[in-house]
Amino acid sequence: MLLKSDKALKTELQTVEFELLVPANNKNTAIKAIKAGADAVYIGYSKYGARVQAGNSIEDIIELIEFAHIYRVKIYITLNTILKDEELNEIEKLIWRLYEINADGIIIQDMGILELNLPPIPIIASTQCHNNTLEKIQFLEQTGFKRVILPREVSLKEIKEFHKNTNVELETFIHGALCMSYSGQCYLSYAIGGRSANRGACAQPCRKKYSLKDANGKYILKDKHILSLKDFNLSNKLEDLILSGVTSFKIEGRLKNDTYVVNTTAYYRKLIDKILTKYNLRRSSVGFSIYDFEPDLNKTFNRGYTHFYINEEKKDIATVNYTSSLGEYVGEIETVKNNSFSLKKNILNNGDGICFFDENNLLSGTKVNKSEGNIVYPLDMKGLKKGIKIYRNYDNVFETKLNNSNIKRQININIKLKETDCGYMFLMTDRENNTAVYMLSNNIETAQNKEKALNTLKQQLSKTGNTEFNVLNVDISIKNIPYLKVSQINEIRRILTEKLRRIRKKNYKYSYRNNDIKVLEYPQKTLNYKANIYNKKAYDFYKKRGCNIEEMALETQSNISNKEVMISKYCIKNQLGICPKQTSQRKYTEPFTLIDEFNKEYLIEFDCKNCNMKIILN
Repeated sequence: MLLKSDKALKTELQTVEFELLVPANNKNTAIKAIKAGADAVYIGYSKYGARVQAGNSIEDIIELIEFAHIYRVKIYITLNTILKDEELNEIEKLIWRLYEINADGIIIQDMGILELNLPPIPIIASTQCHNNTLEKIQFLEQTGFKRVILPREVSLKEIKEFHKNTNVELETFIHGALCMSYSGQCYLSYAIGGRSANRGACAQPCRKKYSLKDANGKYILKDKHILSLKDFNLSNKLEDLILSGVTSFKIEGRLKNDTYVVNTTAYYRKLIDKILTKYNLRRSSVGFSIYDFEPDLNKTFNRGYTHFYINEEKKDIATVNYTSSLGEYVGEIETVKNNSFSLKKNILNNGDGICFFDENNLLSGTKVNKSEGNIVYPLDMKGLKKGIKIYRNYDNVFETKLNNSNIKRQININIKLKETDCGYMFLMTDRENNTAVYMLSNNIETAQNKEKALNTLKQQLSKTGNTEFNVLNVDISIKNIPYLKVSQINEIRRILTEKLRRIRKKNYKYSYRNNDIKVLEYPQKTLNYKANIYNKKAYDFYKKRGCNIEEMALETQSNISNKEVMISKYCIKNQLGICPKQTSQRKYTEPFTLIDEFNKEYLIEFDCKNCNMKIILN
């Protein structure tokens, strides 16, 4: 296949639309995200999504779609769990229903879905599909997927290679929590307590405490959050991602609260818009957001930030001493008294949450009861000493402002009044040339005070209030100015607004899947449990494509001993500074053993050639 040249890539940028993709737990959160500037929202149905706690009814999804499409915002439905045989009939009916209510696409993992009778709804390959090789992405594109969601572990170099060799849309994560394992390849939650991540029930075992021993029984770490990673933040890599071929930028967090979603959406909206303006590029939705707060990623939930593997380097990416929010750095304690401490520069407010690393390097926290000048009076003084670094992980003023924020998102329109043989014609037109028309009889009395009547018309027609429209210009180029009461003008404006809203909904351009699901040779010949084949339809899918299926999904097996339950780009040896690439010293003897809180043991294998770490259940 011919590679796209850099010149071709730059030309291509002018033809595509870029999308800020935002998570939503429910309809109300999604609406707030849209107002804050989302170009698309991904949300779950009450079943079959990778977050079982984030489900929504069809009725709520219908309401959301109708609201979103006014702004040309797309709504994608997450159906990315692996499915039981008895669930396939229901999900087929569900997909048809989602198609009927004009959902913009479904995000799936289970290839058994492609063996069903599907409507022409766009299909997106979830990151749970383990889309980590060019061959896999090419296969998905040629099979019929509109978009592939890339793993968080991919580098810019790999993204460029994927894009140069494919024409499929590429979506990548840019912000939020990091799974320690490659998505779709983590079975640790299932191994520990029977809760399958591939069934949407992950118990987040990577945030638990573990101990680590070497082959001689020597403790390397004890009771630490060994598998917990910092949060993803590629806010300063967006331009690189755009120039690498990514068109959809995804914020993680379908279980996060409204303030997190609104703050991160607004922050990334501003950044992306600057880049799009710089290169004269287009976003995929319309309308501009008006904020009554200044977004700040440091003020929302975060465990500290990392680029992870985007630059092919892994530096200080774990949070072995904590898993809760770290927040923003405030300063060092200068003096300590019985019930207070002082900071050189105090920005804390009453009701703030603060945290700090104690003498054992563990994250502790308390609440600010009172803040006066540079003196802070916390709820609890335990562990607070001179020189301790203070972080604010809950900004009470900021959170209150976000909770009470009134973000508006509006679409620019123009209003024109013309005089015709039939009477006065009012036209309301948006940037896509959708036009609403209202005719007024020419029997209307002509205004005696033309200047006053003209000003009243312009003033009242410009008032769109809390609607989704913003009037840029009112053009009244007529000789005979009609005399209209304010109430009459307001009614005309209301009718025009409602008509334009209906026209915009009617003229929404849906993207239908216009290709059949093709049967092509799968890039892997032999598949084991890591292919996550959970039903007969998925089995048939891979069989048709020349695969030898050795075993079904891990969730179907009664004995999972000696199975690899996780594979990760994150490496404990790298984190501890004992990677052979970092040092020639050998402090510990391999193999290492990981021990969970239930004293269950896991063998750790290091694939240094591919820079991967594997965890195997003993």
